[in-house]
Amino acid sequence: MSENNNGLVQLASRRSFIDTLERLELTILSRGLTIFARIDFSGDAEKAGFKMNPTRLLIFGNPKAGTPLMIATPSLAIDFPLKILVSDDNSGKTWVSYNSVEYLKDRHHIPEDLLKNISGIVSIAESVVRQSS
Repeated sequence: MSENNNGLVQLASRRSFIDTLERLELTILSRGLTIFARIDFSGDAEKAGFKMNPTRLLIFGNPKAGTPLMIATPSLAIDFPLKILVSDDNSGKTWVSYNSVEYLKDRHHIPEDLLKNISGIVSIAESVVRQSS
């Protein structure tokens, strides 16, 4: 796991891009969360005549958990709903990336008692990259 100074957490997946993406979707849905959008950056790039490594963003959440956060800290809406990016690098390694909870807390001054509402993103991402076959 690596976290840079911009609050981005990047986890290396042991799986292929497609397997990682499918496991991520299943994990999100199995936790009762809603996937609001799937953005296929590499597919859109191809349609525009560009070659891009596989890259997709899942935007997901639960209004019962997210809304109290945005009421307490309205600026958080710029980073909500939660997002996880699945991408391949130039060597074909698949990565799972997301904004760290600490980064979001510091950026938006989230009250401590509401951090539990977003901390699940860590276990979602980690479970996807560590699941056995």
